[in-house]
Amino acid sequence: MEQGVSTVVQNVGMVDRLIRLGLAAVMLFALVRRGKASLVTALFLLGSGMLISSAFSGTCPLYTHTGISTSEKG
Repeated sequence: MEQGVSTVVQNVGMVDRLIRLGLAAVMLFALVRRGKASLVTALFLLGSGMLISSAFSGTCPLYTHTGISTSEKG
């Protein structure tokens, strides 16, 4: 591997990605409905951001560390 070049293996399949996006949408909807800031709001916002990020990138750091892959490629 060349120095400075990183390879990221896709380990999140299409169904898993859609579930993550759906959960993130529900979490964001709950935040909008709640309408006030709190620790729970911050945790929901962080969690939904992580789900959206992994859904779009196709890579889940937790899956990488545990050796799990729901991707058809991996």
